[in-house]
Amino acid sequence: MSGGNMLYGGDEIGALVFDPGHHSLRVGYAQEDSPKAEIPSVVGIGASPTPETNLDPETKTDNNVTPNNSDSRKYYVDTNYVNVPRSQMEVQTYMKDGMIDNWDLFEKVIDYAYANVIQSEPEYHPVLFSEASWNVRNNREKLTELMFEKYNVPAFFLVKNAVLAAFSSGRATALVVDSGATHTSAVPVHEGYVLSQAVVKSPLGGDFLSRQCRQHLDKLNIDLSPVYKIASKDVVKERDNARFTLRKLPENLTQSWQNYMVQLLMQDFQMNILQVLENPFDERVAAQIPTVHYEFPNGYHQDFGSERFKIAESLFDNAMLGAGQLASTSVGMCDADVRLSLFGSVVVTGGNTLLQGFPERLNRDLQLRAPSNTRLKMISANGSVERRFGAWIGGSILASIGTFQQMWISSQEYEEAGKSQVERKCP
Repeated sequence: MSGGNMLYGGDEIGALVFDPGHHSLRVGYAQEDSPKAEIPSVVGIGASPTPETNLDPETKTDNNVTPNNSDSRKYYVDTNYVNVPRSQMEVQTYMKDGMIDNWDLFEKVIDYAYANVIQSEPEYHPVLFSEASWNVRNNREKLTELMFEKYNVPAFFLVKNAVLAAFSSGRATALVVDSGATHTSAVPVHEGYVLSQAVVKSPLGGDFLSRQCRQHLDKLNIDLSPVYKIASKDVVKERDNARFTLRKLPENLTQSWQNYMVQLLMQDFQMNILQVLENPFDERVAAQIPTVHYEFPNGYHQDFGSERFKIAESLFDNAMLGAGQLASTSVGMCDADVRLSLFGSVVVTGGNTLLQGFPERLNRDLQLRAPSNTRLKMISANGSVERRFGAWIGGSILASIGTFQQMWISSQEYEEAGKSQVERKCP
């Protein structure tokens, strides 16, 4: 493998980094500072093809890859295709519990990424994938096999996303608190390895907050018609009933697609409105903080006050599953001699941590739980890109380091020893 550097390293051929999550798949070239594309982790599955009128014929052919076998359904990948109202199109995700679950749908997205994002043949680029810290052997082998057998990649590597998030903050040892769409986890990383016996996770993430927002707005009887339903709207006074015209839509829109579109609206709402208080929720304190204004797609608009904090509080106030509790439990499950260094670099990552006030509150909750002589240090990137794409950026850094080049599983090694290589070479 001594010539490996010529083959993979250097500038001739860029390695690719894929970071799959429940909200989106991030993909791009190593050495760049942000992913080239963020593709939603859902795929639209259409009934067998009907002549499309509103699509440009070129994009129709290259995007909606219909394989040559008996499967005549159409697949829609990426925002511009999934978010279009279509008759009988179901929306499904390929992720489950942080791991790839539906491999057929996942392949459709990878095909799309190569054809439309990378626009290059897979056999030219080594590929680094991130994975959940609790990923199982069977899944790891399946991904390895897929990349070598179907995509003929020259080299492949798989790294735990917590390790990558730590690397992106320049740390080899850190406690990585990652809050994403479907869960929040605390993962201790020591010298570049995950201490898997101390990984703790809870199902409270962005989607949980979306459901809370939805319940709250339903109680207020606010109409949550997403953008696609609205043809035009009038300007109305605050809290006045919306006046809008509905758009003529195709018949038989599926429930799964409509739910997905409402969920996108809720994500926008929570990112603009919700905020975490530095101390546990107190109605009096919350009531003194300025309200925030939000306008819904149908033109209805109003200010939101203390409920902004009450909903966000649910990420922290749960005795077992609150973010501070997860982090301190995780550190407590590690050897005593590692604990100080973990408290000394707590890396905050994941899209859900962009809620205003999240790192500050986590800092406060940990301060209360850490031993009194501990030096606690929170590392949370200021930029939303760095925090949302922490694992991707770590992968981009790792795949471009000179000393990493001999770590790749090469296609030769795969041919000699098969998919079990991944257990041996990727910790």
